[in-house]
Amino acid sequence: MSAENKRILVLGVGNILFTDEGIGVRAAEELERLYDFSDNVTVMDGGTLGTRLMDPIMNCDLLIVMDAVLGDGPAGSVYRLTGEDLRKSLAFKDSMHQTDLVDTLIMCEIVGNRPEAVIIGMEPEDYHTMGLELSSVCKDRQEPFLGFVLEEIAKAGGTYAKKANPAPARQAETPAHQE
Repeated sequence: MSAENKRILVLGVGNILFTDEGIGVRAAEELERLYDFSDNVTVMDGGTLGTRLMDPIMNCDLLIVMDAVLGDGPAGSVYRLTGEDLRKSLAFKDSMHQTDLVDTLIMCEIVGNRPEAVIIGMEPEDYHTMGLELSSVCKDRQEPFLGFVLEEIAKAGGTYAKKANPAPARQAETPAHQE
């Protein structure tokens, strides 16, 4: 299969209700807002769907997961995990959603269609506080984080172009009881 025919799934995972645990989902939103992609690239908000993501995962050749990852670096550090590093990080619970993701990848392998996978992760500053917005550190690091993802897409044969008129950035939501 040529690189331009490789089906690429860019999957943002996380729980947007807990500040930086939503790093992956917020990254997917930004990619869709800012860029147009070639037909072989799909960007998807996977939230916390876990094994319900089996179908889209099995229908891709390369899976790029964007997620919050607990590593040894300071908040905002970006990690690229593949191969044995991917297995090790998932096995040692370096990712916030690894149990569902590991189960899903194992099930895909059992049925004979586990794609190549890479995780682009960011070290969270706060993943315990209930809040819809990323911490200021992670928000400031979002553009470089997206750059790593775009680089993976390009290496795999996908293309992208910045939208001439992107939609406005998502605004912080205010609870209904406040004015």
